[in-house]
Amino acid sequence: MVQNPEAHVSENMKNISDVYEVQILLAYFLNQINQLCTPNQLTEIATGEGVVNYFVYTEAISRMLENETMELAEIEGGHFYRLTDKGREGAEKFKKLVPKSFRDKIYAAGLRLFVKLKNERDITFDIKPAERGYNVHCKCCDNELTLMDITLYAPDMEQANYIKNKIQMNPTDFYCRVVDYIIENEEYVPSVAEEQGLF
Repeated sequence: MVQNPEAHVSENMKNISDVYEVQILLAYFLNQINQLCTPNQLTEIATGEGVVNYFVYTEAISRMLENETMELAEIEGGHFYRLTDKGREGAEKFKKLVPKSFRDKIYAAGLRLFVKLKNERDITFDIKPAERGYNVHCKCCDNELTLMDITLYAPDMEQANYIKNKIQMNPTDFYCRVVDYIIENEEYVPSVAEEQGLF
């Protein structure tokens, strides 16, 4: 009895190789995600995590543009893929022809990419030498509003970059934890033993 069937399945067999199914998958994704998507972004989302083979992806994109289920629209000086009415109708009608696991996977990949891009826009770092190490200056913004402007000390550059990378992984969570700590922080009251100098 095979304990782990996926161990005997190659990576190529785990992605979609049928051009028609890939067209449906891409239409489904563009229909679900509430975000403009550039050609480079869609390529990264679909192929970066192995959901779709790159060559099958490019063929699917070409066919979608030819059959007018998708268009390359110029919006505010940038170029973005956008579904036509025909594409949106097809996305809803045929989405179940593609396994849910692939639909979930491409949607999750898209969300991760757009969150990463938003984080990069909303948070800035500046690492500067201090007297005995480095100061990591972190500024979190939401459009024109500054949510947090904080400077943390690190004894060396390696730890300064570590602090930066950890915050960058999930700046929203970092900000929330700082706020939660401030709200829950209470005045320090020494114990009787401490007051008597026993500790």
